[in-house]
Amino acid sequence: MDLAVLGAGRVGTALAVLWRRAGHRIVAVSGGEETPERAARHLPGVPVLGSVDAAREAGVVVIATPDAEIAGVSQEIARAGAVGPGTAVAHASGATGLDAIAAARSAGAETFAIHPFQTCPTVEAAMADLPGAGFAITSGTAEGLAIAERLALDAGGRPFRVDDELKPLYHAAAVFGSNYLVTVTAIAHELLRAAGIEDPAGILEPLQDATLANVERVGPVEALTGPAVRGDAVTVARNLRALSERAPGAVRPYVALAYLALELAERAGRLPADGREAVEEVLAGWR
Repeated sequence: MDLAVLGAGRVGTALAVLWRRAGHRIVAVSGGEETPERAARHLPGVPVLGSVDAAREAGVVVIATPDAEIAGVSQEIARAGAVGPGTAVAHASGATGLDAIAAARSAGAETFAIHPFQTCPTVEAAMADLPGAGFAITSGTAEGLAIAERLALDAGGRPFRVDDELKPLYHAAAVFGSNYLVTVTAIAHELLRAAGIEDPAGILEPLQDATLANVERVGPVEALTGPAVRGDAVTVARNLRALSERAPGAVRPYVALAYLALELAERAGRLPADGREAVEEVLAGWR
């Protein structure tokens, strides 16, 4: 395929590199002020053009801009006649629906969405981690799904379908699974430093690795350990008193997550009969 990537940031650039390696031709990319240097480093020989000029060169246009810009880019290239029958336009957002590229569809282009279910802090990390990751694909037509599936496979990904109306829910799962995991880890690092631990990452990493391995092995319900699954109100109270004295900003997250852990522990059938009531009594005093 002849591909153009509009919005060649971390994800867009990494996808372009992987597709190029798979034999596709990257005819052009567009983006912000950092795009020329990024393209020169990772996509030598690929021209950096404006969105319309880049789209005119391609059979498939992938819009990988921030979500708020997708509709505007779609309208721009559609109004300019850069896409139409015989071409395809996609966006790479996890939370945005296909309505964001409705202008391209109205111009006669095939439309679909393709979103890698992976965290991409740098281009290099994305190139290494996208192969093997899941890729959510969405389209209203069989042809759109076929193109999306091929591109996901050619990037080394594992395609799976997500209904358009369910994309925000799907993306919320990614936020919990990745973004909030990082957020909670940052809190744990802060607390370990406050407890006098000089290498919080080195101490925490084996625990988190084992935890994620257990989740993979037996599932989250059975992998849960700690005071919630024991109904250990005494430990919860000690934790909260310590947090209030040394890290008061962590009290509300602890309480909110403790309630969720109670729910999970009860579903697992491992919470003592009087355990939930005892823990909730403690938590109620810190809400």
